[in-house]
Amino acid sequence: MTDVTHAGWIWLAKGAGAVAGSAISLAYILPNHRRDAAIRFAVGVVCGMVFGGATGLKLAEILELTERLGAAETMLMGAAVASLCAWSAIGLALRYFQARPIAPLPRGRTDTLHDEKGR
Repeated sequence: MTDVTHAGWIWLAKGAGAVAGSAISLAYILPNHRRDAAIRFAVGVVCGMVFGGATGLKLAEILELTERLGAAETMLMGAAVASLCAWSAIGLALRYFQARPIAPLPRGRTDTLHDEKGR
């Protein structure tokens, strides 16, 4: 049996929380394509790993669970919530902008545009 250090358990909990939150976000707002699903999963995992610690500490403080939860549990909770919220916010914003009609571009001066080859 291998011995895992305390820091190893923290990283493992953070990674598991990030993957779980990202998987939940995929089920919560279904992606249109495989590429969309892959990008959403990657964004969720990265946000969970980066912001999981701070999110977990803030949630534990708000819920008054700081003394009852261990470090690994706090990181797991924080990473899952950060991962879930990351793409949920982006997904909802994308759906909002996709539902709005596209207005024509404003008419500007056409003499400022030059026919440049190679650009």
